[in-house]
Formats: sequence, structure tokens, C-alpha cells
Amino acid sequence: MLLEQFDESKTAVINPSDVVKTIEDMPEVVVSCFERSTFGRMLERYGGKEFAHLSTANMYIPIYSTVYKRTRIALIMMYVGAPGCAGVCEELYSIGAKKIILFGTCGVLDKRIRDCSIIVPNVAMRDEGTSYHYVPASDEINVNENYIDQFTEMLDEFNVSYTIGKTWTTDAIYRETRTKVQLRKSCGCVCVDMECSAAAAVAAFRGRDLFQFFYAADNLDSEKWDSRSLSNEINPAGKDKAASIAMEFAVKICDCVG
Repeated sequence: MLLEQFDESKTAVINPSDVVKTIEDMPEVVVSCFERSTFGRMLERYGGKEFAHLSTANMYIPIYSTVYKRTRIALIMMYVGAPGCAGVCEELYSIGAKKIILFGTCGVLDKRIRDCSIIVPNVAMRDEGTSYHYVPASDEINVNENYIDQFTEMLDEFNVSYTIGKTWTTDAIYRETRTKVQLRKSCGCVCVDMECSAAAAVAAFRGRDLFQFFYAADNLDSEKWDSRSLSNEINPAGKDKAASIAMEFAVKICDCVG
């Protein structure tokens, strides 16, 4: 089986260091999200000066630097989808980032989870192909092992409700069939996303820190799909709250405050 042909070698034909070079003053922590409107409001609220960029064949990806509560933090809008997200994480680590905080939307598989509420994944089902090139084949990968306690303690301190649970990471957004939704729910999944298992695998393979959380968007746990706040323009306040949580957690886990 192709997906079982994992190679543990850290050196490939093309490596991140062949594409990007280390940035000497790269902030320790990167905060990243997937939604362009949310990211745009983050730049307006927290400021940010472009100091570097990543690029692909069809995208220029600026990296901004800001200071929040005496902590220098990098901000970047993340590539959507497991392969692109994994590549950006690889390059961020290669240029000098030590910790990445990644947040974005997910679809809920439990209609009781409120719109835009916080979901903290602890396990991801690997229904994508990218992660199998970073860790040996398995159905699941543990997520956020190093930081869940710190993160939930912070949420409790801020009186923010949340759900901890398993996510279903899939490449095929238009193949989330009723049968598969029910299968994933029976395995304990509370939500579905596109990048979590792959990003976690990259961090594990490179021995780097990564923390991921979601804010709940569309509902798949109903007779008819409910898009709820999936659109960029809907419920900006709820999404900005998630952004503020990410920034607060960046300060909390950064070793360079001062």
C-alpha cells in the first residue's frame, strides 16, 4: 500500500532549507489563521509590518511582525488544505519559527456545539494523504499533547466555553457523505477540518511545537447542511474572539516576553 511506505529519513530530494533561508530575527511564535477577513481584521487590530514572505507558484504569502503585550509575534495567513498547510509550516520552521498557533473554522458533527464556539482537538483522524509522509500509517494521530492543559486553563480563566474532542481531517470537502459523517461520528469525531492531522504530523516529524484550535462553523449534523457562520462575512465578532484567544495564548507560551 502506498500510504504505508513511510520513510523516516529527515533529508529529501527537495528540503525546506533549499527553498527558504533562516531569518535571524524571526519571532519565536507564529499565529496563523485560514480566513482572509479574520486575518485582515487581525492586522488592523494588532498592527503588523511585513518583514518577510513565503511564496508558491500562485501565491505571495506575507509574514508580518507585531508586538502584543511586550511579546513579538509573527502573523501569517495560512494556506488552505493539508498539502499547502504542511508546506507553509515546514517553511516557517525552517526560517526560524519555534512554535505555531493555528486556528480556523471547522464543520461540527454534533449540532449541540454552538456556532463560533471553541473546539480543541486532541486526536485527528487521518483521512488525508500528507500526514502519511511524516509519520507511519495509522488511522489517528494525537494532537496538542503539550499544550491542551495550558490552553484550557486560559479559556477557563477568560470564562470561555469549549469542547475537547476528536476531529476528522479530510482532503475531500465535497465527499463528506452522510455515510461517512455517521461513520466518523461513531468513531467519536465532533468536527471535521482539512489540515489538522497533517499539520500535527509535520510538527511531530520536525520536533517542533504546534497548537491548533477551531471555532465552530457549518453544521453537518442535520437533515440539510447548515452553513451557519462559514462565510467570511458572518459573525465577525465571534471570529475576532478566536483571534484574540490565539494572541493571548501566543504570549502565554512564548519564552521571550520582555
